Amino acid sequence: MRLIKLNFLLFILFFAVSCQSKSNNKEVAVTGDSQPDLSQYETAYFASGCFWCVEAVFESVKGVKEAVSGYSGGSEKYPTYKQVSYGKTSHAEAVKVYYNPNEVSFETLVKVFFGSHDPTTLNQQGPDKGTQYRSIAFYETEEEKEIIESYIKKLQTDKVFKNPIVTEVVAFKKFWEAEDYHQDYEKLHPDNSYVKNVSVPRLNKFKKQFPELLKEDTKLH
Repeated sequence: MRLIKLNFLLFILFFAVSCQSKSNNKEVAVTGDSQPDLSQYETAYFASGCFWCVEAVFESVKGVKEAVSGYSGGSEKYPTYKQVSYGKTSHAEAVKVYYNPNEVSFETLVKVFFGSHDPTTLNQQGPDKGTQYRSIAFYETEEEKEIIESYIKKLQTDKVFKNPIVTEVVAFKKFWEAEDYHQDYEKLHPDNSYVKNVSVPRLNKFKKQFPELLKEDTKLH
């Protein structure tokens, strides 16, 4: 009986600090009227775990105008959060990064990507497990592919990570924007247990490691 109670407590704890734990969260709508014109910016796509965390990291970087949470890397059309987060599709949680190439290069964004997560854990990032949380660097041109692969080789040569990098380097095909309530989730839900225990610490770790890449108004939480 004691073992059953312990397993139940561990189950509750997992969902308290999991990117899947949002059944009690209020959905905050983001209307189209409040969205800026992003047509003048370049785009880049990355997947490295829960998109709440990834979005917050990229939005702290100089030259990045906006990061949008969504789904990519799979074949299913019109995926929903419920489908993706429970591994019912081949998609991964991803972000679409809008950036000014005159202020930040694609190569720097790749540096941000590898510097803000563990690219050696297969189908897992922190407490989140499953192919929907796998590490993917998407490319839209052969030049971007070369930049990603060259950076991976540099990380391996410099032995930055103890274990082999398992990041997928994939040609970008389609990005499906996530539901409105996922956008700016970390900013809008500071008291969420996952945000406090996983997302914010991950963001702060990145900020401490790469202060030169941060926007002037970006501070540690």
